[in-house]
Amino acid sequence: MYSTDVVTDAVLRTKNLNVYYGSNLAVRDVNLDIPEKKAIAFIGPSGCGKSTVLRCFNRMNDLVKSAKIEGKVTFRGQDIYGNSVNPIGLRSRIGMVFQKPNPFPKSIYENIAFGARLNGYIGDMDQLVEESLRKAVLWDDVKGKLKESGLALSGGQQQRLCIARAIAVKPEVVLMDEPCAALDPISTIKIEELIHELKTQYTIVIVTHNMQQASRVSDLTAFYNAEPTPKGGKVGYLVEYDRTEVIFQNPAQESTRDYVSGRFGANYLIFREKVPKFPPDHCHIQYFLSSKRSKSLTQQGF
Repeated sequence: MYSTDVVTDAVLRTKNLNVYYGSNLAVRDVNLDIPEKKAIAFIGPSGCGKSTVLRCFNRMNDLVKSAKIEGKVTFRGQDIYGNSVNPIGLRSRIGMVFQKPNPFPKSIYENIAFGARLNGYIGDMDQLVEESLRKAVLWDDVKGKLKESGLALSGGQQQRLCIARAIAVKPEVVLMDEPCAALDPISTIKIEELIHELKTQYTIVIVTHNMQQASRVSDLTAFYNAEPTPKGGKVGYLVEYDRTEVIFQNPAQESTRDYVSGRFGANYLIFREKVPKFPPDHCHIQYFLSSKRSKSLTQQGF
């Protein structure tokens, strides 16, 4: 396990985190610190809870009615599940990019401006749009067609547009749930290069099934697996969390070594978690609901 003493600048922290869907325990006892301005990869077999834990960081699991959280998740020391915290405001600080590119059915310009406008941005919108697209390494591709639909872009360009949209609201953390799963190799390389650039300004947490990708883009890697329960179900758990070079070259746990090397021994467990269907891709519009209907994070002590 990665010593929490080493992370002196944790921006996100979980303590004894358990996640349930109904009465079923999906993930148990997750304790980890996410340091600032680093890229952290979550790896492990399908259904071991990687995405479930990721969605806890900005309370996207709130959109699943049967989801229940035990333990603690803090953002800069404050419990994000506290009664005073507005999840919509939280998501303006902790953005998310989904597995499938899902631009709004609007112009490229409005894809960037929409969220910023609803979050009360009063600066130069043209400058914000250009700045966000440049950070996403998309400006040169689209600067002459900002009024065209974002849906007309290629898959890789759409995903970079979604990243630009996420960073336009000035988050501190960007969560990425398998952002390259639906992309071709060339687009995947561009996203990976972008992650390297973004982590100088943001904390990046990425879920990926691509071992080479995890080794290329991350500073730290967390390996999750699953185990059977007495009632015949399965529960995910964090096996090991350390510097990426340690996880891939000299892990402490045999199951980690088997997974990253491709040796699937008798003790290696793969399963698909039976959880309620997550809301449709366009649930991310929840990020951009007007903050006028709720207190700002500043007013709540964030």
